[in-house]
Amino acid sequence: MDSTRQKKIGRLLQKEMSEIFQREVRDVVMGTMVSVTVARVSPDMGMAKIYISIFPTENKEEVYKNICAHNSKLRFLLGQRVGKQMRIIPELQFFIDDSLDYIERLDDLLKD
Repeated sequence: MDSTRQKKIGRLLQKEMSEIFQREVRDVVMGTMVSVTVARVSPDMGMAKIYISIFPTENKEEVYKNICAHNSKLRFLLGQRVGKQMRIIPELQFFIDDSLDYIERLDDLLKD
């Protein structure tokens, strides 16, 4: 169970990472829309799991690999934004959030 501090830091990271994806790293996301659905922080604030949703889904794996390859650049940009609020900038791990695809697949099955 996450503490109040972990939830606050998670919301901060989610907001800042979504702005970074929308404004600063257009070359990394290759023209797709990347949204941050959830950001979870470890209890020691040293690791952050960032769940992303990629649209359109045609080249989702390629965009995901490109984001993972530019992990250090994304962490640096995050550090510039939240450096005054956090003492340690957490290591970032990215995961694809496919819950929307799962819901869409369930809707299609229920319609049939």
